[in-house]
Amino acid sequence: MSTWFMWFIVFWTIFLVTVMFIGGYFMFRKFLKKLPKEDGMSILDWQDHYIKETIHLWPDDMKQLLEELVSPVPELFRDVARQKIAGKIGEIAVEEKADVITEELVVRGYILATPKRDHKFLLKKLNEKQIDVAPYQALL
Repeated sequence: MSTWFMWFIVFWTIFLVTVMFIGGYFMFRKFLKKLPKEDGMSILDWQDHYIKETIHLWPDDMKQLLEELVSPVPELFRDVARQKIAGKIGEIAVEEKADVITEELVVRGYILATPKRDHKFLLKKLNEKQIDVAPYQALL
C-alpha cells in the first residue's frame, strides 16, 4: 500500500469520527430536551403547549416582527429558533394572562429564549425598527 493512500485513510478516519461526534452531540441535546421532567412533560412538550395555547393571541404585525427578529438565524436553524422563541413568548403571555401578544412580550421573550451572544443581533434589529431598548436593559 502506498504512503499517500495510508495517510488518506488516516485523515478520512479522523474526519468521519469527528463528524459523527459532532452529530451525536446535537442528537443527544435534542434527546435530553425530549425527556420528561418531574411533571411528566418535556421542555419541547411545554414549548408546544404554550404555542398552542397562545396561537390565537398573535396579531399579524407581531408575527412579522418575530420573523424579522429571527431573520439573522441561518435558514437551517430558523424554524427551531422561531418555535423556541414563540414558546417562551407564549409562556410569558400565559403567566401574565395577556389578552394579545404585544411588542413588549415579543422582545422580552426573544431576550429570555436566546443566549446572550445573540442579543447583539436583536439590538441591531431593534435600532433599525426604532424600538427603545431602555426597558429591556435589565434583561440584556
